[in-house]
Amino acid sequence: LFPYTTLFRSAYANADVGLLEQIILATLADFNVPGRIIHVETGPTVTQFGIEPLYIERNGQKRKVPVRRIVGLADDLALALSAHAVRMEAPVPGRPYVGLEVPNPHKSLVSLRGIMESAEMRKGGVLALPLGRNTAGAPVVMDLTKAPHMLIAGSTGSGKSVCINTIVTGLLMQHGPEMLRFVMVDPKMVELPGYNGIPHLYGKVITDVQQVMGALAWLLIQMDDRYQLFKEVGVRNVESYNAHVRKHKSAQPLPYIVLVIDELADLMMTAAEDIERQICRLAQMARATGIHLILATQRPSTDVVTGLIKANFPTRISFAVTSQIDSRVVLDTPGAETLLGRGDMLLMRPDAGKLARVQGCFVSDEEISGVVAFWKQHAASQQAAGAPVAAPPPWNSILDQLDDDEELVQQAIDMLE
Repeated sequence: LFPYTTLFRSAYANADVGLLEQIILATLADFNVPGRIIHVETGPTVTQFGIEPLYIERNGQKRKVPVRRIVGLADDLALALSAHAVRMEAPVPGRPYVGLEVPNPHKSLVSLRGIMESAEMRKGGVLALPLGRNTAGAPVVMDLTKAPHMLIAGSTGSGKSVCINTIVTGLLMQHGPEMLRFVMVDPKMVELPGYNGIPHLYGKVITDVQQVMGALAWLLIQMDDRYQLFKEVGVRNVESYNAHVRKHKSAQPLPYIVLVIDELADLMMTAAEDIERQICRLAQMARATGIHLILATQRPSTDVVTGLIKANFPTRISFAVTSQIDSRVVLDTPGAETLLGRGDMLLMRPDAGKLARVQGCFVSDEEISGVVAFWKQHAASQQAAGAPVAAPPPWNSILDQLDDDEELVQQAIDMLE
């Protein structure tokens, strides 16, 4: 019934699981909350115990234990189990029990290769994202075209940058530059510049905040141009347009464009109003044109993750954060403050009503370098065969125009003074 559960049984021996079950039931009984454990599943990071509430007899009548009483004993259960923190999922979606997630004494490494070779990845969609494994050890894969935009938050060292590298590497292993293109922004200058030189990338990884405005303006122009193409052909989205041009061989298919911003807080500190306006317009309208956004920040405060940004990013991933307030900012609910770090995440999906706990998969620097080297070699062979050489960033002309506009505005101010 649960084929992935046995993959991570080494994290807990059967005897240890039985002992934990006894401790959980004894603790519940101490507080007059009878229950029984009807399901156990072990994942790479946590073991989930399914607790079914039983009945209490009062005044000759049997009444079932309210779920809120079990949830209220989370701290007492953590104390009894000697755990750093436990998380309650009340109830588990589609199951008749309350889920108690207890950290494993030893984490199991979730490799990117295992997710890429899974059946879920093969049927994951056009832009399938390998995210990790859930509490049962099953692969978690999501289609970015249905996301359609993603917000990633978490404190320093929680696994946020590894998640971005996993997503980018997973996409590079599925699609060539004719199908997928990237615009990458990394103000920290340490995580994404390693992708420079791949044929999927427009220009180079943007590390100068001043160039971000030009890149966003260029993406908005691309969005408007694509909508004009759709209007002329009589289609509604990029999938229908690509199918039309392939059938009639009238033009080249349009590639998907993924904008990756590794640190949103730095951008919001420099030009918050302009950045927020352009990002929100892209998020509201660019989905049908094949332009998708992935934003990440290590400071999930309300001045960075604003209400407009949250409203347009239905898919959110929260790694470990420092406080319950940060968890509410990202997920609109507490829970992320109890995560264990190092890839332990809560995933909010637009097609699911409950949060899903996932252990993110890991990709090493050597594996990333191997994928990048492959695509660089592919680009070199294409150029040797007569393909056009990589062009400079297409938003350079927009930046020049913005500089001219600023100079004219300054001249006007000087004349008024």
